[in-house]
Amino acid sequence: MAGQQRVYKARIKSTQSLKKMFRAQELIAASRIGKARDRVAMATPYSRAITRAVSAVATHSDVSHPFLVERDDTKRVAVLVIASDRGMAGAYSASVIRETERLVQRLESEGKEVALYVSGRRAVAYYTFRQRELAGQWSGFSDAPTPEVADEIADTLLTAFRAPADEGGVGEVHVVFTQFVNMVTQRPRVIRMLPLEVVEGVAPAGEHDALPLYEFEPSPEDVLDALLPRYVRTRIYANLLQAAASELAARQRAMHTATDNAEDLIRTYTRLANQARQGEITQEISEIVSGADALASA
Repeated sequence: MAGQQRVYKARIKSTQSLKKMFRAQELIAASRIGKARDRVAMATPYSRAITRAVSAVATHSDVSHPFLVERDDTKRVAVLVIASDRGMAGAYSASVIRETERLVQRLESEGKEVALYVSGRRAVAYYTFRQRELAGQWSGFSDAPTPEVADEIADTLLTAFRAPADEGGVGEVHVVFTQFVNMVTQRPRVIRMLPLEVVEGVAPAGEHDALPLYEFEPSPEDVLDALLPRYVRTRIYANLLQAAASELAARQRAMHTATDNAEDLIRTYTRLANQARQGEITQEISEIVSGADALASA
């Protein structure tokens, strides 16, 4: 009985330590989620504005830009995976990786070769353990991305898309990230970044009899050359911000659940320890009574 009591007390102590750690992680995530949500809200208007600008140029000009045209000289496809650097976020990274695996299977079934570009230590560790070759990797900023990091990732993908087929050029660029809907819902998403599929700002068929006239200065080609790389960088930065807010929300929810579970375990172990102590006292009383009876009958 005494041995059981020591075991339960040790478990209570260790669970209390875990509870403190879970609670601290929950508070840290809660303190950061507000700023992350504000950054998503502030980046959204610019992302929409540049999307409309690119849509206007692409729709109302006859320019055939490389970023808007399907490549038929290569079957190589780039997939950017945006996961987390740290754990304790429930199924956040696992959901992104699962969505990526579905995308990879679909692309490979179409006869395409996938080149993985990974952001986040959790995804890097996953693919490294499985000996999957990575064309590029970034880490250390998943819950607080910066424009500089987004530009670096975008430039890497743009370079791969511009490269000739014999130098490892890719014909498509897909991004897998987690969209922040609210504090309860975060949804894994897959978007095709290149070639661009810009539809926002285009009026539905039949809504207008005549399209508005646009004049581009200096030329549509120069405008697209300036806008399209900036558009890609802006979209990737927006995706990183969405993923960061989703990661913090998932971590806060997971740590809150873990804290509640730790409290339940502590209550259970405390009850079992009390039962073991009660059993020990009962056994000692029984031994004392038995000894007294033996002495009395001697």
